[in-house]
Amino acid sequence: QVQLVESGGGLVQAGGSLRLSCAASERTISTYAMGWFRQAPGKEREFVAAIRWSSGSTDYADSVKGRFTISRHNAKNTVYLQMNSLKPEDTAVYYCAADRSMVGLRNGVVTYWGQGTQVTVSS
Repeated sequence: QVQLVESGGGLVQAGGSLRLSCAASERTISTYAMGWFRQAPGKEREFVAAIRWSSGSTDYADSVKGRFTISRHNAKNTVYLQMNSLKPEDTAVYYCAADRSMVGLRNGVVTYWGQGTQVTVSS
C-alpha cells in the first residue's frame, strides 16, 4: 500500500507562485506514473499534470500548459508541481495520484490518492 502525502498549498495572489510536493511512502513508486488532479467547489475532479517516474516524460492539461511544471526527485520519492502565473480559476483542492499506467492516470484511473491540499488564488 503506497501512501501519498501532499504539502505546499496555501493562499496566494493572482500572478503569484506556489510549489506543491507529494511524498510517496514506498520506493516501488518508481514503477508508477504520478500526477496531480484538482477539484474546485461544485466541479468535478480534473486532471492537471502527470509524470512517468522511469522516463520523466510529462503530460499537462491545456489549461495549465506553460504555467505549471511537474517534476520528480528520485532519492526523496517526491513529485513536485511548480505553479506559476496563478489565476483565481486555479483555486481548488489539489490531489496527488499514482497509477501504473500513464494513460490510465491521464484518464482518471488512479490506484492511490493523496489527501489533498487547498490552493486559493485571490484576485
